Amino acid sequence: MEEVVLCGASAYSKKFYLNEDFMGLPDSIKDELKIMCVLFTEDVGGIFQLVFDEDGNLGFRTSADEGDLLYDEIGCGLKIKELQQTKQDLMRSLQMFYQVFYIGLDEDEL
Repeated sequence: MEEVVLCGASAYSKKFYLNEDFMGLPDSIKDELKIMCVLFTEDVGGIFQLVFDEDGNLGFRTSADEGDLLYDEIGCGLKIKELQQTKQDLMRSLQMFYQVFYIGLDEDEL
């Protein structure tokens, strides 16, 4: 199994992307993800994604076009630390959801 992108946003295209496999998530969760991703790219620039690895762990991925002088690399690290703290419950819930419904782990394996 390979990585699966949950969602992302781009400061370049000014767009938000939600993987169609996750359209069944509650609207409140989808809205929170959209706000989080869009605000991240507004603050820092570049591209921001939430990605599940092959074990179902949810992580943050950022990138920027080469030569993007507006991309704030230091701010990026600080913003990720902030999100890891303030969105901890959301991230944990999404990770558990993915591990149960997409990977097929049961409670003992979580």
